[in-house]
Amino acid sequence: MILDRINGTGDIKNIEEEQLGTLASEIREFLIDKVSKTGGHLGANLGVVELTMALHLELDLPEDKIIWDVGHQAYTHKILTGRKDGFDNLRKYGGMSGFPKACESECDTFDTGHSSTSISAGLGMVCARDLRGGNETIVSVIGDGSLTGGLAFEALNNAGRTDSNFIIILNDNNMSISENVGGIPKYLNSIRTSNGYLGLKESVYKSIIDKPYGQEIVGKIRRAKNSFKSLMVPAGMLFEEMGIVYLGPVDGHNIKAMRNAIREARRFKRCVLIHVLTKKGKGFAPAEKHPARFHGTEPFDVTNGVPLHPRTVAGWTDIFSTVMCKLGEKDEKIVAITAAMAEGCGLKRFRNKYPDRFFDVGIAEQHAVTFAAGLAKGGYKPVVAVYSSFLQRAYDQVIEDVCLQNLHVVFAIDRAGLVGADGETHQGVFDLSYLSQMPGMTVCSPKNKWELSDMLKFAVSYDGPVAVRYPRGCAYTGLQEYREPVMLGKSEWIYKEDGVCILALGGMMENAEKARDILKAEGTHVSLVNARFVKPIDREMIIECAGTHSLIVTIEDNALIGGFGSQVLECLASEGIEKEVLCLGIPDRFIHQGSVDRLREELGLDPEGIAGSIRAKLSMGL
Repeated sequence: MILDRINGTGDIKNIEEEQLGTLASEIREFLIDKVSKTGGHLGANLGVVELTMALHLELDLPEDKIIWDVGHQAYTHKILTGRKDGFDNLRKYGGMSGFPKACESECDTFDTGHSSTSISAGLGMVCARDLRGGNETIVSVIGDGSLTGGLAFEALNNAGRTDSNFIIILNDNNMSISENVGGIPKYLNSIRTSNGYLGLKESVYKSIIDKPYGQEIVGKIRRAKNSFKSLMVPAGMLFEEMGIVYLGPVDGHNIKAMRNAIREARRFKRCVLIHVLTKKGKGFAPAEKHPARFHGTEPFDVTNGVPLHPRTVAGWTDIFSTVMCKLGEKDEKIVAITAAMAEGCGLKRFRNKYPDRFFDVGIAEQHAVTFAAGLAKGGYKPVVAVYSSFLQRAYDQVIEDVCLQNLHVVFAIDRAGLVGADGETHQGVFDLSYLSQMPGMTVCSPKNKWELSDMLKFAVSYDGPVAVRYPRGCAYTGLQEYREPVMLGKSEWIYKEDGVCILALGGMMENAEKARDILKAEGTHVSLVNARFVKPIDREMIIECAGTHSLIVTIEDNALIGGFGSQVLECLASEGIEKEVLCLGIPDRFIHQGSVDRLREELGLDPEGIAGSIRAKLSMGL
């Protein structure tokens, strides 16, 4: 196999040109085989094989730099930089990351995981290069979905002013995770259907500029060229008007065409955008047919794309989806908002049933939140469904546009806590801390699937900002018999004894209950409380627990700094109560990839770890 000859950075340059097509096919076969076993981001990576090959053929890595936006499309890049062997442990605990990581390779220029960042980072590296007198080529690769993010346009606005070479490759596959929506995709589609126009070469300008009346002649040529381009490719003028040279569209699956475009782009002493057309999932029929499903996939059968381990228990997202449809049927004021995550956040069914009350704003979390605030001002009840780590991007909007005006916006926060294989950039372990800082915000978390339903009903009937956060994976079905009505700021007794009192929050209730069983078997008396609310916190419950127990234990899947445990300590201190408190949660560091169970074991948040920490605390002579 030709792929066997790729064992390190630059090896692709030793492959004969006529063999490059075969190599592309072998890379696709390799990716399909490996991801079918480990799971991962398949569709995006299948779509950029030739694009990545062209970059590695034309650039000299690691001297030249590639910044991958989001980074989940960098699998071919990893193969071409000598990391084929790492795919057996892709996204596993201790294994190779599914995203670019500088700690893995000096060819991974910038650690990424969220969208719309690559142009800003690339432009910063261009300026750093110029300040130190370097000459390396800097390339930012960004998808059309990521281009809907406001950060990307802030960077484009700035990039148009540069008088130094900077290459942006716009990978246009008409998809983010779901199909793209909004004005930018429509704009790009108008370019896709036009005849590409490359414009006059910079060398032409250089040959004229120093001649008599050169500046005036160049100005007239550029004005004439732009007028012609307005007739031929009117949509392409947006980038040109921003001061960015536009090249394309280019077939992203044609290696020769891609190489020619990159060579052309390197000639300019300006920012150049190469518009590349690709097909997400290319080369694997199930992924081409269902690109959203194969954006991020679990292990699957390579013959048909069917998951090897289909889920038999409803997930938290499934419960949210069902409840939202029922709530939408009862109340026509309920509207749903997503930032390009209709499938991921469970709003596909709501969209199908109530299309007029469903809004996909694209990858634009900041806009989603302020848009929701406007809907609330207009008398509606917006529910913003968003991953925990993605809501971080709209921190300011939640404060300024929702909380400051005390608007009734519901935040359905999916993937809260540890999420597993996506690693540091996607762990949802900060939401309790930053949301609890915000005046007027109510923050709650359900113990099981029935309580998620009850909390959502509470949230939409409430008047003010509410965040309901729940984890990834299968919804807990235990403790069904405990279903006290959800009341603002009130927790729930599960087991009431003396000795140790465990206050567990949301997705940690299952492990807390199992830890209690371990301790009970050893003869330790343990109470268990379903905390429910982080804000407002149940002060009466905490004071009662302090008065009747020797040790209070808080358990959360959030950062300990500013989290639920911190607020329990603050409550006790404000009341002048001295009590031993053991806070269990996420330490002050970023949490790497691995299965959720494995990560909880490492952090002492599995049942045995929780029981061990309590046992150790008690052994200190409390």
